[in-house]
This record gives sequence, structure tokens and C-alpha cells, in this order.
Amino acid sequence: MDLAKDDRVVLTLDAGGTNLVFSAMRGDREVVEPITLPSRADALSACLDNIVAGFSEAKAKAPAAPVAISFAFPGPADYPRGIIGDLGNLPGFRGGVALGPMLEERFGIPTFINNDGDLFALGEAIAGLQPHVNRQLAEAGSPLRYKNLFGATLGTGFGGGIVREGRLYLGDSCGAAEIWILRHKLERQAPVEEGVSIRAVRRVYAQHAGIPFDAAPEPKEIYRIGVGEAPGDVVAAREAFRMLGEIAGDALASAATLVDGLIVIGGGLAAAHSLFLPALIEEMNGTLTALSGERFQRLSQRAFNLEDPAELSVFLQGEKKEVVVPGSTRTIVYDPLQRIGVGLSRLGTSQAVSIGAYAFALSALDGKAARDGGAH
Repeated sequence: MDLAKDDRVVLTLDAGGTNLVFSAMRGDREVVEPITLPSRADALSACLDNIVAGFSEAKAKAPAAPVAISFAFPGPADYPRGIIGDLGNLPGFRGGVALGPMLEERFGIPTFINNDGDLFALGEAIAGLQPHVNRQLAEAGSPLRYKNLFGATLGTGFGGGIVREGRLYLGDSCGAAEIWILRHKLERQAPVEEGVSIRAVRRVYAQHAGIPFDAAPEPKEIYRIGVGEAPGDVVAAREAFRMLGEIAGDALASAATLVDGLIVIGGGLAAAHSLFLPALIEEMNGTLTALSGERFQRLSQRAFNLEDPAELSVFLQGEKKEVVVPGSTRTIVYDPLQRIGVGLSRLGTSQAVSIGAYAFALSALDGKAARDGGAH
């Protein structure tokens, strides 16, 4: 999908517990200056009024009539039908709110709602890490190309998304890629999000620095402490991010056994990758022990840190060699190194979500047009 050449306009929304930020996409960029309105999270009627007002203003400022509305909204939700369930950070939504159908009736255009982790993964698969890595592989002469991707967002929570051969994989109940609820490696009664989140970094720093949780700085400051740019407990700061990497690596190793594709990391904590990515890769490349005592690799593939130049070089080159076709003199290039690349967002999380929302809408519209055309 060549988004840059598409002149259709799609209205977008970044929905949070505090603010609603509206805009419009055309091609691969925003064409409306962001419009911010309060979420009014505790009052459903006021929240819905602001959603309509925000989209109305974005539509009025758009350079052409929009063909669709497409945005990320927190779950649980029946995303294909546009029905939002009981939300933690938007308590006004209770009992099921048909947000998508409401907007379709109000604006007269198709409305698509998805999870932000899903749209982040789709944006990176279409215009971010996936095409970037595939170009690098082609330049290195490798026969390997990636068609599948798992997107992970590290921030307030631990989100995920799966893209399989260019299409989002949502699951039958819109519950695919809910990585946050995997078991925590060390605290087996807790979800992994308790170890992979902003609060987790602050908690571990507080424990190792010997201070109350409320006195722990935000992760951005903890990172600066860890790299020697700010005063504080360097050992505690480094351990806070190392632990994040270990716990996230355990969860992503489980995801990798099912998805077998690139892994792209985004979210606010991704900026601290130099402190957690080595531990994450080490965990993914760890071992398991059979009941017989035999040790073996956790993954059938080897995980590579694509942000490390030395690892990237090995990843791109692989172990390609020529093998002879039996009974023939013909040879075929073969690369026996099964591998997974783990890298950072090449678009930035917000831009990836916007591009994912835009691409999802256009793909759905084009698919419907093809189906309708085939029916005549």
C-alpha cells in the first residue's frame, strides 16, 4: 500500500483518559492541526458530545471531504462492530456504547475503531520497521523477507498487536495480542504488565534505592540517572530497566513462538532502550530445562537486537550458502539461520498509530469496493 500517493482524507482521534486529540490524515501525513478537547471521562454524554464536536471541527478544517473515520480507542470492545465496553480510564462508558454506529449515523461515512497496540503494529508493518528491515536484507543480498510482525508498546501499560502478511490479526473476540495479561515471570500470580510499565520501573527503582514508591522519579528521570546525566542511585536505575527488559523478554519470547516475525517496540519507555534491550534479548535467547535435566534454547529462532550494529550485521548476513539440487548441477541459496529481529519504532508511536488507522480504513474501503464490484 503506497499511502503517500493516496489523496483520500480520513478523520482520526487519539483518545486518552484526560484529552481527546483530533486530526485528519491524507497520504502518509496529518493535514489538520491537532484539535484537543477534554475527555470528560466521568460523563458519557459530555464525552460523546466532545467526540462529535472534535470530529466536526476536523472535518471542517480538512482539505477535502473525508471518506472515513478511523481511530484507536481503549478496550475492552467489539472493535469490528464499533461497540465500546467497560473502560477503566473512561468510566462513563459502562454496559456497552455503540460509538462506531453513532458516528456513522452522525457523519454519514464508515467508522473504524481499533486498539492502539493493533494500529501501532499495522503502521510499523506498512511504513515502519518491517519495510526498513526488508530493505536492509535486500541490500545485504539475503533471501529472507519478513511478512509478519508483533508490535509491543511499553508505557503506562504493556500493549500488543499482530500483523500477519499485511493484515491485522484481531482474533474472534477481539482479544488477540493481549500480551499484558500473560503471567509475570517472577510474580506468577500477577500479570506481566506489573513488571513492564511506568509503575514497574518506578517500583523497582524505589525498592533498590530504599525510598517510598511515591518518592520515585518518573522513568525519564530514572533513565537519566542510569546513564549518568542526573544525580541519583545509578545502580537502582540500571536495575529498574534491566528488570523491565528481563520481564518483557520473557513475555515476548512466548509471543514469538506463535507469531514468528519481527518485533517492534514503541511507547514512552522505548527511549530507554539502551538500558533494557540487552536484557530483553538475553532473556529471549535463554534456555529451558526438561524434566530429564536436558537444557535447550527457549526459542527455535535466535533473537537479535537490531539497534546494536554488531548484532544487526550478523542478522542481515545470516548464514546463507548454496546447496546443490540432488541429481542436478543447479544450486539454490539457503539460509539456515532462523532469526527474529527486535527493533525500535521507525515512525514514532503516535505516527505509527495514525498511519495504521489511515491504512486500516483505506484497506477496508477498498476491500468493500472490490466485494461490491464482484457482486454485479
